[in-house]
Amino acid sequence: MARKRPKGVLSMGWAVIEAAAAGRTEHVPTSADYPETVVRRLHFHAGAGLGWKISAITTPRAKTAPWKIVVVTGAPSWAEYWAPALAALPLDREMTVVDRPGYAGSEPVEYVGDIRVQARALAPLLDAKFGQKVLLVGQSYGAAIASLMAAENPRKVAGLVLLSGYFGESGPTARWLLDVGSRLLKVIPRDLRHAVIEVSNQSAQLDSMRAALGRLRVPVHVIHGDKDDFAPIEIAERLVSETRTRRPMRFERVAGANHFMNDGPTEQLLACIEACIPPPVLKLPKIGLPKLPSFGWFKPRAPRQRQTAAPA
Repeated sequence: MARKRPKGVLSMGWAVIEAAAAGRTEHVPTSADYPETVVRRLHFHAGAGLGWKISAITTPRAKTAPWKIVVVTGAPSWAEYWAPALAALPLDREMTVVDRPGYAGSEPVEYVGDIRVQARALAPLLDAKFGQKVLLVGQSYGAAIASLMAAENPRKVAGLVLLSGYFGESGPTARWLLDVGSRLLKVIPRDLRHAVIEVSNQSAQLDSMRAALGRLRVPVHVIHGDKDDFAPIEIAERLVSETRTRRPMRFERVAGANHFMNDGPTEQLLACIEACIPPPVLKLPKIGLPKLPSFGWFKPRAPRQRQTAAPA
């Protein structure tokens, strides 16, 4: 019988402690919940010649889906917590969710603090099959990284979603976690330690994220729960109002949702993401002009040629 995936900030923290004590990198293995035909683990080489091996989970599809949804997770970066969403995804959509560098099953073991380096490392996720479009989703801390990825690969991204984005200012829960975590850096497991260091040092890097958003030509959607006590919704609203972009960003306030929307109702999460995908363009059938009837008995008379007298 599959174990229930722990939810919430405190239970997620306990999950990583339990995993570290057991010597595992994964917190609740996907294979225990879903067959590989539904959710599958994959590995790829990081971009920019960094030499890292990056871990992710994906939805296998026998037929290429028109849209591929790529999710860059937050801190701690655990793709496993998106497994229910992958399993519920319709067959005409694909999804890949990544463990960012320095987390879970991804290399390196060390902390990678530069969001620009992380964006380059994760760029291979944007490779798509012929005719397939990519919707890039950045969750929490991953929102800034996804913004850089979209700006650096403009021809590979058809839309960007900032989901519960964390933009340098913490809510009460995040402040408490950062305060406690910073005091226990030497004893807490690696993933929690990296998360505390990442979030504490993000503010100085956000200028590059704002500059990236200003260069984008694709639609940008900002989705945020109004009960988010980790990354306050007011900060996301301010980002939308103050950031100068080529086209207006769409803001969606999700009533009753907290910071971890992937741990909420799966239907609500997928509906929010689906709303960021434009409907297919309907192609009208070609209508030819009707042919005029042909009457065999009617033949146009050839014009009479004017005869001139030969010169004498």
